[in-house]
Amino acid sequence: MIEVRNLVKKYGDHLAVDHLSFQIEAGRIYGFLGPNGAGKSTTMNIMTGYLGATEGEVLIDGHDILKEPEEAKRHIGYLPEQPPLYMDMTVREYLEFAAELKGLKKKQRSGEIEEVEKMVRIKDVEHRLIKNLSKGYRQRVGLAQAVLGFPEIIILDEPSVGLDPKQIIEIRELIRKLAKNHTVILSSHILAEVREVCDYIMIISKGKLVASDTPENLERMLGQNNIVEIEAKTTPAEVRRILKNVPGIERIETQAGVDGTARGMVREKKGEDIRESIFRAFAAAGIPLMTLKVSGTTLEDVFMELTQRDTVPAAFSKDTGWKELIPQTEETEAPETADAEEVGTAEADIKEMTAGKGEEQDAGNL
Repeated sequence: MIEVRNLVKKYGDHLAVDHLSFQIEAGRIYGFLGPNGAGKSTTMNIMTGYLGATEGEVLIDGHDILKEPEEAKRHIGYLPEQPPLYMDMTVREYLEFAAELKGLKKKQRSGEIEEVEKMVRIKDVEHRLIKNLSKGYRQRVGLAQAVLGFPEIIILDEPSVGLDPKQIIEIRELIRKLAKNHTVILSSHILAEVREVCDYIMIISKGKLVASDTPENLERMLGQNNIVEIEAKTTPAEVRRILKNVPGIERIETQAGVDGTARGMVREKKGEDIRESIFRAFAAAGIPLMTLKVSGTTLEDVFMELTQRDTVPAAFSKDTGWKELIPQTEETEAPETADAEEVGTAEADIKEMTAGKGEEQDAGNL
């Protein structure tokens, strides 16, 4: 549905996006993950037509976002990090306004707005001024304008930034609901959010794509040996004796626990799963296991490994495997908030997001 080819964006001598290429397929929730200043928002603004690329191209369902903006933007709904809201409008007035700018036919606007309000659960506040809404409700209103017109692709830039934990959970639920009928691209630097809702992750660092796969595959492919922790009703010496006879173990550490127990920490050989063997060994010795758990590499470990280096590491994807990338210079990444200068007013935002979609000739004034 979306193909990004050799994308480059420069601000003077600063290289914000560095020959970035990837594809987005239908029916998934994609997580676009990276530290602040990695180039995420710049890339999204290029993908949605806010910014022009220095080099490269973005194809939306085969249409170039810059050469064929009318056709390309029909397929996209976009929620920027700062939603383009009119604070002195009511929710309903704002959605009517957004629908008109998107070119929705007048006779179908009311029904579609009603449907979208119910979808994102803002029907009960449609007559309230936006400035009087909480941050969470404002995000929902911004999400509603992105969904208007029911585009195939919904692009969300940091949708939960500034929200409290309850509001974050609500936004995540809405994203999952949207994903039933839309392809969703979610930009975030919040690892838990990406791990929770996304089924495919792309990690960007210093303007380059450094990893691309499912969360599970990234954790497994980039992971180190798992650690198995046990606790048994016996002595440390007995724990060590039993574990020495279990195949697939690289290292054993034991210590005394409480109430006559002993704890063991085992590093298993890479690619091994020794939990069943450990359980059977202790069962055969007549010693009950009170605890048996595995701690492995997490998405946070992967993220830190790939983004906290002086050079961009080797990139991994399930399709291409590992490939070395060109080392980066030591230039400091420009803050992504610089993109805000390209946005302007709320009206300009919505018009830019929907440029070329056409307006109904009989559209009435709000």
